[in-house]
Amino acid sequence: MNHEPTLKTRREFLRTTVLGSALSWTVPTFLAKTFASLHAAAADAATQVATGRDSTILVVLQLAGGNDGLNTVVPFADDFYHKARPRLALAGKDLLKLDDTLGLHPALKGLKALYDAGHLAVVQGVGYPNPNRSHFRSTEIWQTASDANRFESTGWLGRYFDNTCSGCDPAIAVALTSQMPQAFAAKKPKGICFTDPQAYRFVKADSPGADEQDMTEESWRKLNEPELMTAENAGGSIAMLGGAIHHSGAPLEFIERTALDAQLTSEQIRSMAARGGNRVSYPASRLANSLKLVARLIAGGMPTRIYYVSQGGYDTHTNQAATHERLLGELGDALKAFVDDLKAQGNLERVLLMTFSEFGRRLAENASGGTDHGAAAPLFLVGNRLRAGLLGKAPSLAPNDLFNGDPKFTVDFRSVYAGVLEFWLQTRSAPILGRQFPPLQIV
Repeated sequence: MNHEPTLKTRREFLRTTVLGSALSWTVPTFLAKTFASLHAAAADAATQVATGRDSTILVVLQLAGGNDGLNTVVPFADDFYHKARPRLALAGKDLLKLDDTLGLHPALKGLKALYDAGHLAVVQGVGYPNPNRSHFRSTEIWQTASDANRFESTGWLGRYFDNTCSGCDPAIAVALTSQMPQAFAAKKPKGICFTDPQAYRFVKADSPGADEQDMTEESWRKLNEPELMTAENAGGSIAMLGGAIHHSGAPLEFIERTALDAQLTSEQIRSMAARGGNRVSYPASRLANSLKLVARLIAGGMPTRIYYVSQGGYDTHTNQAATHERLLGELGDALKAFVDDLKAQGNLERVLLMTFSEFGRRLAENASGGTDHGAAAPLFLVGNRLRAGLLGKAPSLAPNDLFNGDPKFTVDFRSVYAGVLEFWLQTRSAPILGRQFPPLQIV
């Protein structure tokens, strides 16, 4: 079913919504004056031409904490794997075989079904030179696409916005997180983040209703506060790492732009979420809920081209086996439901999902029944138009081939990004990534 949403251009929005009613808000006079000046400056800016309603869509899924790639895509025929993990190694007879040497963790039945249907690509050995084992620094490297010895102020998707999305709708990018991912950081900030479309709104400060939220400093802070820990991940396991975001321009300018965009997109999001419907049942997990909402927004006609979701808990230093099994089960089942939903909508052809984790785990297990921070690991691509199967080369686990005890990368993650940018988002990758990386042929 093709829904045609009633979207407003920025000109119509500015004339009829927040700027027209700015003085009815309980805000300082200087903000009201600034709204008026922004009205004049923005009146002729139009929404983006290419939108998520009629173009390709990218969903980025962060597996936060450092997923153990060796127990996700398991090299069961490799003796070095079994010797390094006397307790954690998975036997070939228990795995979901991909070929004669590799198999998926038995909890990934949903992913195996996608693989068999030609909807899954497994990119092996993804990483970068001189890997960093810090959660925060390695996450920053992945989100900014920087070299290990360089620090970038903008994210790789933020540079995509700057290079290709001038004047686009503020909802071009949506993060279903409580913290804006550093990947969205741009010279001209775009994108919004929220966890619940019903809570993503501002109301007048006078007499808010029982289910409404007052536009106060406290509510603004709560809307944007980071959430690194959850009850299910308590005990030091990473739930989500957004990275630090440094916005260019005056802080007041950013706040004003964000307030204006939030007023527009909060109405848009709640309308699209209500309009869109899910065609399949989803399992009960936080990740499944996020993907369920993404599917509803796509079905409802949101103009979003980039969605960002996160699943945390992968920092498995202790007692890894049970935790990892649960997380991978949630991952596989949620992705299978998401693909089935998109297929039932008729939207699967337009959607590509890419996973990433800040690093893999070490080859050898530790004394606590877990694994420590490593380097290269596989990532997944999910869709209907991709080059399905095993991509790239699995790293050697021979002792002489390791980098400080870790499997060496065989595919630079920026080659994956280049493939996504050039073959899926149809834009040149070099201006966004800083130089030309050989794009991975993903389609």
